[in-house]
Amino acid sequence: MGFPNVPHIKPEIHVDRDDAFDLLLMSIALEELSLAHILNAEGEKIQFALEALQRRKMKEHVIDDLLKVNRSVNSVLRNVIKEEMLLQFKQENVLDVMGYEEEDDDEG
Repeated sequence: MGFPNVPHIKPEIHVDRDDAFDLLLMSIALEELSLAHILNAEGEKIQFALEALQRRKMKEHVIDDLLKVNRSVNSVLRNVIKEEMLLQFKQENVLDVMGYEEEDDDEG
């Protein structure tokens, strides 16, 4: 199966090896930035839930509501951690192919 053709557009892109490495590292950095935004949103979710619970006059379902928010945030954080691990592996692979030696933090 070939690539689809778009009329009147020539998809000729020339990227050398260094450009490819730069693009890979930039894509990793942008994914990291996206994950930071997700983490920020989860923090805001917790803040909103706590503020909403403080404003409530009836405290009947406070624990249940907090546990629901906690489960939701926990699920998102677990997925962010998984993605962080994949990005770390991707970055290590790119740097390895580029010829950079990995520095050990223990030797400092």
